[in-house]
Parts: sequence; structure tokens; C-alpha cells
Amino acid sequence: MKQEAKRMQSIPPYLFARIEKKIDELKSRGIDVISFGIGDPDLPTPDFIVEKMAEEIKNPANHQYPSSVGMLSFRQSVAQWYQKRFGVELDAKTEVVALIGSKEGIANINYCYVDPGDINLVPDPGYPVYGIGTMLAGGEPYYMPLKEENGYLPDFAAIPAEIAAKAKLMFLNYPNNPTGATATKEFFAEAVAFAKKYDIIICHDAAYSEVSYDGYVPPSFMEVEGAKDVGIEFNSVSKPFNMTGWRVGFAVGNAKVIETLGRYKSNVDSGAFQAVQYAAMQGLAQGDAAIGEMQQIYSRRRDVVVDVFNDLGWQLKKPQATFYIWAPVPKGYTSESFSEYVLEKTAVMLTPGNGYGPNGEGYFRISLTIAEDRVIEAAKRLKDHLDQVSF
Repeated sequence: MKQEAKRMQSIPPYLFARIEKKIDELKSRGIDVISFGIGDPDLPTPDFIVEKMAEEIKNPANHQYPSSVGMLSFRQSVAQWYQKRFGVELDAKTEVVALIGSKEGIANINYCYVDPGDINLVPDPGYPVYGIGTMLAGGEPYYMPLKEENGYLPDFAAIPAEIAAKAKLMFLNYPNNPTGATATKEFFAEAVAFAKKYDIIICHDAAYSEVSYDGYVPPSFMEVEGAKDVGIEFNSVSKPFNMTGWRVGFAVGNAKVIETLGRYKSNVDSGAFQAVQYAAMQGLAQGDAAIGEMQQIYSRRRDVVVDVFNDLGWQLKKPQATFYIWAPVPKGYTSESFSEYVLEKTAVMLTPGNGYGPNGEGYFRISLTIAEDRVIEAAKRLKDHLDQVSF
């Protein structure tokens, strides 16, 4: 058997693939595992979206190859949603491209701009695809530490000038996975100034822009003056409408970057299924109430989990956005050893923070994407089997 390509030899198994394997092993032994691991919404896709899909899937016009960059009507729907939601004007023809889920676009943007040996600025901890996509394209990630004392925002001043001068792309993600942190327009303006100084393309991942609580409304990077000059923003309908399996998303922003990404896609994929694009359009146009209901459900789950961990000795603040809780491990544990300890004692799966990068060591992540009765059962197990901890 031929040896795999060198680029694959440096790529570890995907974090969530490892978690799924561990869960399957335990379930095969008859253990009732409650997983706070993968951030995959358990709630159903709203009926009005499913019904639109059922209608469009019967239309033979949708059975042929779609456009690689998305139907113009879909891109117009995205532009209209950005205008309504963020007050941002977009040219649907030149500043919007459809994606087969935002993960696809995040990975592929690297092939558009990164040559072997190039540098990308990658948040640490962060969504693994930022760094892995960089490496697959032959680039080298320079990890920007996200520290609790800095609100899990990168410190641009700490990036060496020689690194910044070589950087091609900078990935940002707010509301943030895995930390749940949020960013202000002032921070985005600082990012724009930094990108202009060093000629860097910003790739902002806004996948959790609609998952927020307590009246907080996350801003778009595109709302900041100069954002279109230096970058693009990725988003999708996966999180707002529980459509992770439908695989449809979009990128918006700088026309040149959008064209380059669309040109790359035209050579490697055939676009998102048109029926799915129509269903996504239905969500963007009529989904405000569904988003509100989703936010209320996650908010209740958040409150249960945070209260339980605080009763056990943590001092967690309730995140304003995302369906994640980021928490430190107790004294004497690593991220992995504490997650294994909890799994052994309670059959509750936590995600070790080091899976998101070196600066994730010392933390674990909880995803709130399991049914409320299971959240309550997990809380009971933690209360019954974990002692008070010290930090």
C-alpha cells in the first residue's frame, strides 16, 4: 500500500471523531453515557423549513447540477438577511457565495491563499479546522493565545511584527467556540486596523451569531468600517435552525476574496443542493420566532449546568452566547485526566480543552446540545458523584 501524503501524516484524527469513538465503546458495554461533547443541536429543524424542503425536493429543476457559488436568489436572501439583522449592505452577485456548510468554506479558503510555508494567524484555543485547514494547504499556523484575563480575545500587540508581515490569513470567531466569549465592534475595528497594517485577510467565523441570551445581540464583523476592505465572514443556518446535517452556509464580504473562493469551489465541488438552498432561504426570511424559541431552550440548559458546577466549587459566569460552557479543571488534573475522571465516575462526557489547542489545556468544554431531561440527569450524576473541588 502506498504511503499517504506528507500533509496527512501531520494531521491528527479529528477531535470529535475521537470523542464519538470513545462514546461508542462505552455504549457497546451497556453504559448509559450522557455526552456534553459535540456541538450538534438535538432540536429538530423547524417544520416550516422541512415543509419547504419537501416541496422543493419534488421539483425536477432542483435535481440537476446547482451553481457552485449558489443560486442568485439564495445569495439575495443572504444579503437581505444581513441588511435586516446587521444593517450591512451586500451586493448579492459579488459579495456573497454559497457554501456546503461554513466548515467547507473555512477549509477551502486556505487553498485559495496559502502557499507552502505561508503563515496563518490562528486562535488558540479554537475550532480545529482553522489550524488543520492551514496545514493541509501547506501553511504553518501561528497560534494566537486566547487568555481568560483578556476576555479570550487575541492580543494583536503580542504578535511579532515579522510574523504579522508574513501572515496571509487571520481567523477570528465570535461568539467563540470553545470559550463562549463575545467581541465588541471596538475589537473588530482593532482587528481591521491590524489587518490593514500588515495586509492580512481576516476570516471571521460567525456561526454562533444567533445563539445568544439575556438580551445580548452579537454584532457582525461586517458592521465595522473597513471590514469589507480586509476580509470576509462565514455563517450558516446550521446553528440558528438546527440544520447541521443539511450542509448549507455562506461567506460574505470582500468581493475579490469571495470571487476567489467561488472560483476555487467551481473546480472542486458542484455547489449546495438547490432544494436545501430554498429551505435555508425560508429560514432566513421567516425564522425569527424559531430562533427565539431555540435561545430560550439553550438558556434554561445553560442555567442548570452553570448552577450545578458552581454548587460543586466552580465560579462560572453564564455565557452570553453560543451553546458552550468553558470551565477550568480542578487542581491536580489535566484536561484529559479530569474528563476521564468524570466519565469514569458519572458516565458524563466532557470535551478536554487541549483538543482545541495548547492554550486549551487546563479547561474543558460542555456543549448544551442534549435534551433538557438529559441535562438534568447529568446534573444529578455530577452532584451525586463528584466531591467539592479546589482550584
